Amino acid sequence: MEILIYVSLVVLLGLGTLFVIPRSKGKGKGNAEDLAGSGKISRSYTKKEVSTHNTRKDCWIIIKDKVYDVTAYVEEHPGGDAILNNAGDDSTEGFFGPQHGTRVFDIIEDFCIGELKD
Repeated sequence: MEILIYVSLVVLLGLGTLFVIPRSKGKGKGNAEDLAGSGKISRSYTKKEVSTHNTRKDCWIIIKDKVYDVTAYVEEHPGGDAILNNAGDDSTEGFFGPQHGTRVFDIIEDFCIGELKD
């Protein structure tokens, strides 16, 4: 009986993580490298252009000179409004903080819309 309880707990924990770990819903614009490889031109944005997208309803961030439209992810962000701390600006430092698991590095690419202009 004890084994059944332990197995049930492990299964429930496993299923629970599926709901806790955020998943993109394909609402991003695609990876900049994918766009370049498909014959489409990858868009470039100035820091000034990115800075105008700084709200919950229109949220862009910069990570390592790539621009990401994370508007569709703001409400799903496990860290709550922390994603808005650098809305319209560079989020590289916060993104690479200890709070993010490795899965976030795959998720973010779904939201890449271009690169930062020099």
